[in-house]
Amino acid sequence: MSGIMQMLLGRPMGGALYNVEFLVIAGGGSGANHYYGGGGGAGGYRASYLSETSGGGGSSESALAIETGVQYTVTVGAGGAAPPDSTSYQSVPSEGDDSVFSSITSIGGGRGGIYIGGGTEGGSGGGGSGFNDSPSGNSTGGPGTANQGYDGGIGGPRNNDANPSPGAGGGGAGGVGEYGGTDGAYSGGDGGNGVASSISGSTVTRAGGGGGGGGYNYASGGQAGTGGGGDGGGLSANAVAGSANTGGGGGAGYFANVAPAGGAGGSGVVILRIPTANYSSTTTGSPSVSTSGSDTILIYNSSGSYTA
Repeated sequence: MSGIMQMLLGRPMGGALYNVEFLVIAGGGSGANHYYGGGGGAGGYRASYLSETSGGGGSSESALAIETGVQYTVTVGAGGAAPPDSTSYQSVPSEGDDSVFSSITSIGGGRGGIYIGGGTEGGSGGGGSGFNDSPSGNSTGGPGTANQGYDGGIGGPRNNDANPSPGAGGGGAGGVGEYGGTDGAYSGGDGGNGVASSISGSTVTRAGGGGGGGGYNYASGGQAGTGGGGDGGGLSANAVAGSANTGGGGGAGYFANVAPAGGAGGSGVVILRIPTANYSSTTTGSPSVSTSGSDTILIYNSSGSYTA
């Protein structure tokens, strides 16, 4: 490319390269409504700092080389919206949106499975619903994306012709969602745990899966995975949304219409750790800015950009 063309594109000729450490987490999926709903899967989780693991048991990634003078877009994925009709067990929840920094894309979390249905794939998979037409049948959890998140749990079959089984937990960045009814009763499956990172200067766990909804009367919802997932609904508790800017999956609603609505997924986050000697201070989107040692840390809770 000629120097003139580089200038027309707004890029300096021969811009220097330097490395940026990153944590990119997508939005979590939402949990399904009442009637055996599965919990939402956590958003995909990709990390490079200090050899910390990525989601799904993946290895730490290499720091990303960026070029001075170039603007890099940062996209923070929204969490999946709660099912639009809170009174209908067939109202479909939503997957989370992807988060992106340069060539790094984390996939949005899968939604929880609805009545007689499995969870969907995503960064971490959504949990399966806890009811199938056959007492011996199971509904599948959605698969997670390799090196980003784990699978959602498998929904349980009917315990007998009258008593429905609970929904499974959504997958987390650090663990699979739990099977519904693991406790031998009708409690929803727990969401998979998230993963901890110290890229921000303190250790924080993010990207936990949402809990499955409780099954038969008096059942409790599944607990959220550590790291911002939402609890599943039970006899006296509503389903809980995933926490904002953690990529946590939303909890599923309860069987008996006491707490019908599934919880929304939590939005994602993008964190960049830049050598202060290279930091340009040119950003959009109002990221929070702090320092730790010889590095400057940018935390994007909403979309923006960084110019190297």
